Amino acid sequence: MSALDPREELAKRLGLLHVPPVRFDSPHEIQKLLAENDYLSDEAIASVTFLADRLAKPVLVEGPAGTGKTALAQAVADSIGARLIRLQCYEGLDESKALYEWNYRKQLLRIQAGRPEGSAEEWAHLEEDIFAEEFLLTRPLLEAITATDPVVLLIDEVDRVELETEALLLEILSEYQVSIPELGTVRAKQIPMVFLTSNNTRELSEALKRRCLYLYVGYPTIERERDIILARVPGISAVLAEQIAQVVRSLRTLDLKKAPSVSETLDWARTLVVLGREEIGEQDAADTLHILLKYQSDIERATKELLGRSKPVA
Repeated sequence: MSALDPREELAKRLGLLHVPPVRFDSPHEIQKLLAENDYLSDEAIASVTFLADRLAKPVLVEGPAGTGKTALAQAVADSIGARLIRLQCYEGLDESKALYEWNYRKQLLRIQAGRPEGSAEEWAHLEEDIFAEEFLLTRPLLEAITATDPVVLLIDEVDRVELETEALLLEILSEYQVSIPELGTVRAKQIPMVFLTSNNTRELSEALKRRCLYLYVGYPTIERERDIILARVPGISAVLAEQIAQVVRSLRTLDLKKAPSVSETLDWARTLVVLGREEIGEQDAADTLHILLKYQSDIERATKELLGRSKPVA
C-alpha cells in the first residue's frame, strides 16, 4: 500500500495496529447498498461517500431541512453493518454532553466506602482511584472514537452550536483523540465514518469546512422523488407517485415561508394512500395541503396558485 494512503497515515498517527479496510469498492456499489436500505442516492452523494471512506475524512452535508441528510448517515451505517452514534447539536451543548463527564454519584459512593482516616497518602490513593475509567460516562464523541465495533458518527445540525463547541468538534475530528486531564490522552481505536449535517442557519468556520468533504443535498428531481415515494410508501400506484412529485415540485417554486420537505412529501403520499386515492383530485389536494405545508399563509398561497381559487375562510 502506498505510504501516501490517507487511511494508512491516520492509522499510524493514532497508533492503530491495522489499517482499516476500505468499506466500499466503488460509488456504484454505494448506490446499490443505500438503495437496499431504502435510501435512493444520486451520483454526487455516492461519490462523496466513497471518497470519505477512501480519504478517511468527515463529510459535511448541507441543505434544506428534511432532504435526507440525517437519513444518509443511518443508511450508510446500515449498509456496512455499523452502529450509528448520534450527537444531536443544540444551542448550549457543552463538553460534558458531547464528550464525557464523571459519574459523580458513583465517585461519592466510592469515597464514602473507602473514606481514609486522615492520611494524605490515603487521600491521594483514593483520588487516583475515583478518576479511573469505570467512573467515566462517555458521551457520543468519546463513545464513537473508543468503540471497538464498527460505528458511524453523526453530528446532527452542527450549525446550532456555538463557536467554542465547534472548535471542540474540530479538534476531535482532526486528531481522533481526546485529552482527559485525569486520565491522559485517549486515542481512537478505529477510524469511524463521520457525517456532520447543517441546515445553513449560520456560517460554519473555514477551519471546520477545510477538515471535511462537502456535500450539498437539495430537493430531489421529480423522477428521484417519485422513486423515493414508490420505495418508501407501500401500496402506492406509480401514477399517484408521479402526480405527488409533480405537485410538490410546483409548490417549491412558490414564494413560501417553508417549502415542503421530502419527509412531508412522504407523509402526504401515505395520507392519500390511506384515503384510498389512486390519483390526486383538486378537492383531495385542497383538503390535504396541511400535510405538506405548515403555515396558513403558505396554504392559502398554494391553494390560489395551484388550484386557481381562494381557500374559504372557516
